[in-house]
Amino acid sequence: MNFLVLGGIVAVMIVLRVLRIGLLAWAIAWLAAFYTALRFGFIVPIPVSVITIYMGVALLAVTAYVTSSRERREEVSRPLLRLMTEPRFMPLLVAVTLLIPAAAAAAVYARMTAPLQAPFFSRTVHPASPSLITVHEKSIDLDGTRNPYAALQESDPDGYRTHLANGRRVYYQNCFFCHGDDMGGNGMFIHGLNPIPTNFTDPGTIPMLRDTFLFWRISKGGPGLPDEGGPWDSAMPVWEKFLTEDEMWDAVLFVYDFTGYKPRAKEEVHGQ
Repeated sequence: MNFLVLGGIVAVMIVLRVLRIGLLAWAIAWLAAFYTALRFGFIVPIPVSVITIYMGVALLAVTAYVTSSRERREEVSRPLLRLMTEPRFMPLLVAVTLLIPAAAAAAVYARMTAPLQAPFFSRTVHPASPSLITVHEKSIDLDGTRNPYAALQESDPDGYRTHLANGRRVYYQNCFFCHGDDMGGNGMFIHGLNPIPTNFTDPGTIPMLRDTFLFWRISKGGPGLPDEGGPWDSAMPVWEKFLTEDEMWDAVLFVYDFTGYKPRAKEEVHGQ
């Protein structure tokens, strides 16, 4: 979370409370604060489609509150009636009347006149991973290692199942929102993401990659993508900020086990 933004919202709401603003202004302030918190209050961006859903719920909640009694309805309608009936507010009424359709027209115009851009054909879907990365102040040799828990499938089946269970927990607590329940890249946030999340069930994705590649992508996220083949606009968080090294390896283990695929062998990489 962006605590600077959230702290600012709380401070503004406290000031408005002390000033004892009217109920209509208070309702507008709550909606504005809720939108600001959703749009700017999280380090990991929330898709626009999700913000729209939550703002719809917030609008219904605020409307239900301000209309829940006759006193509240009168308090909300009083400034609106004054705006529409008192001559001294006529310039403001005219401005508001013109501003609403003008804002709607401007939004439509902005969408219709968005500049067309030629496709960036040089983009590499799976850019080459670095040989060495640092995660939690520990150096990891991506070329010379593999998932440290993969071998447990043969040597310690019970331990392997324990890591799989932990990987399942990590995936469904953090990853399925974008990559989907079935790992098909069809999670609930998909409509707000560009590019869309990877479909792990596609035979052209993770079977073509080493498990260390997935660990790199999970740990470094979208901001960790190289310049090769850009531009990148991935919403993938930097998961090393939220997960332990074991949790990331366990998530990789679970993804391969769930899809039934095997990671690309190390020998194939060196044989290129």
